[in-house]
Amino acid sequence: MINEIFSMNGYGLYVWASFIFTIICFVGLYFQIKLQLKKEQEKFKIKYFDLTKEETETLKKQETYREILAFTNISKI
Repeated sequence: MINEIFSMNGYGLYVWASFIFTIICFVGLYFQIKLQLKKEQEKFKIKYFDLTKEETETLKKQETYREILAFTNISKI
């Protein structure tokens, strides 16, 4: 019974290899995106961490920045 699942009438090698390849690609993509997110967060922190009061007030009025700053742990807004 188990052998039939793994062999799949002779196509098991191709099916399981494609599953493994897909999982490896997804895992690699996950780590690549995670690394890119960290880099972008660092850029964001460098650019917006030391804002003056006037700059902070200007950013509060801009919805895009307000949404971005709401999800960061360095937010002053």
